[in-house]
Amino acid sequence: QEQLVESGGGLVQPGGSLRLSCAASGFSLDYYSIGWFRQAPGKEREGVSCISSSTGSAYFADSVKGRFTISRDIAKNTVNLQMNSLKPEDTAVYYCAAAPVCSSVSARYDYWGQGTQVTVSS
Repeated sequence: QEQLVESGGGLVQPGGSLRLSCAASGFSLDYYSIGWFRQAPGKEREGVSCISSSTGSAYFADSVKGRFTISRDIAKNTVNLQMNSLKPEDTAVYYCAAAPVCSSVSARYDYWGQGTQVTVSS
């Protein structure tokens, strides 16, 4: 059964860092791109980043460019989202999702994790 499990969320002060992990099972990251989305209370879900299965290319929302990086470990079937210089506006539930190709459209993703809370506050 296809499954995605996120980990690594928590409470961090502004300017701090967190690393989120997304572990995939039941399918291979050789064939699926992994995107990260986030949803803050009262706001729509937005795409944050994605890493392509075919090329390894990474994509980032303008709001996180220069602060977030994404990487994958094919052997472990895991994707990591490194978040640096965190701001209070980064507070949200973060989800990873799998799709054949990267997209900012959440409906194009086939599998979703349960989400992990990230809170940036002093």
